[in-house]
Amino acid sequence: MAERDPRPHVVVVGGGFAGLEAAKALPGSHVRVTVVDRRNHHLFQPLLYQVATAALNPADIAAPIRSVLAKYQHVSVLLGEVTRIDTARRRVIFHDGSELDFDFLILATGTTHSYFGHDDWAEHAPGLKTIEDALEIRRRVLYAYEAAEKESDPERRAHWLTFVVVGGGPTGVELAGALAEIARFALKNDFRRIDPGEARVLLLEGRDRLLPTFNPELSDYAARSLGDLGVDVRTKVRVTRIADEEVECLDAYGQNFVIPAHTSLWAAGVAASPVAASLGVGRDRAGRVQVQSDLTVPGHDNIYVVGDLAAMTSKGQPVPGLAPAAMQAGRQAAANIVATINGEQRTPFVYWDKGSLATIGRASAVGSIGRFKLYGYLAWLGWLFVHILYLVGFRNRLLVMFQWVWAYVTYQRGARLITGAIDQKRLTE
Repeated sequence: MAERDPRPHVVVVGGGFAGLEAAKALPGSHVRVTVVDRRNHHLFQPLLYQVATAALNPADIAAPIRSVLAKYQHVSVLLGEVTRIDTARRRVIFHDGSELDFDFLILATGTTHSYFGHDDWAEHAPGLKTIEDALEIRRRVLYAYEAAEKESDPERRAHWLTFVVVGGGPTGVELAGALAEIARFALKNDFRRIDPGEARVLLLEGRDRLLPTFNPELSDYAARSLGDLGVDVRTKVRVTRIADEEVECLDAYGQNFVIPAHTSLWAAGVAASPVAASLGVGRDRAGRVQVQSDLTVPGHDNIYVVGDLAAMTSKGQPVPGLAPAAMQAGRQAAANIVATINGEQRTPFVYWDKGSLATIGRASAVGSIGRFKLYGYLAWLGWLFVHILYLVGFRNRLLVMFQWVWAYVTYQRGARLITGAIDQKRLTE
């Protein structure tokens, strides 16, 4: 009979930025580690919108988790969907009923879409969290141009060429800018009956400015830059209904108006992964776990919650849901586990703010690093560098760099493929 491994077992649920950093930071001399994810790949979510808008292919921004962790001999990888945590028995419960025991747990399952109680909108306005989401958005966008090319009625054609993006955060701004560039540049010479440049892109934001977590000056710059691209930016607009062919809204004066559009995209809200509810501890309005300063769950010093799933604070300030923050939290959780094993004091999480960046379009972005504000081309170069730096895998970096250079020189997007079933009936109506 094989002797049981005496090292404490650390289970890491989630193969995103936080989970992978935690697994890599845990030393094999102290623990054995099992990483669990419902996907077999790590996904670089900040570039998902480029897959959705045909600039990149899925494989460019994803890498197999087993490959990423192959050199860490003390780390095992399991494919499975975790639905519940049994804190009393120290067990992770899978969707199929199977269980996995742990001595320490790092929960890093991230967030999903939130439609603010209107889950039926998801059918008409897909969000952007997974590769499948990105491919569905790409399919709908490219399909709309094909349908417009076949449409003889000018009014119905205009409806096909109207794209509504709900949510003015970084994802919404990046999506809207990319959609406008597709219309003006990438598809410019591809059609004979329609002019893609006549497409309308509307960006709707419920608050009084875009990018509300950024400096107001940067928000204003982003709005002006999107306007220069042809994006119709509307703030203080609340969406009240999304249907297959229209979006109904209320403006700042409480007046109702309808936008006829076949393609609506959701970038307005996120909610914590449902597994967080099984911990039985306090959560914020978005469902994120309110962790202690050392990232443990109240009442359970062997359970850590990190990344977007955690409502983290540092020096009394909320920590933003960014990749650098998730990576730092993953490493801190690993360090605290080792400290606990060694009988040492756990230390509080201190976030090192590396700044925020959001791209608007070709050679245009906004960013802030401490007190410094970046605009335009310089911010765009910074955005390129940071995203290449954080991509997992040397091959991925080379591919993305090549495709970005090619797109910059030619104005083209090389992944303009419509995948999935085509609704021929809808196409010919």
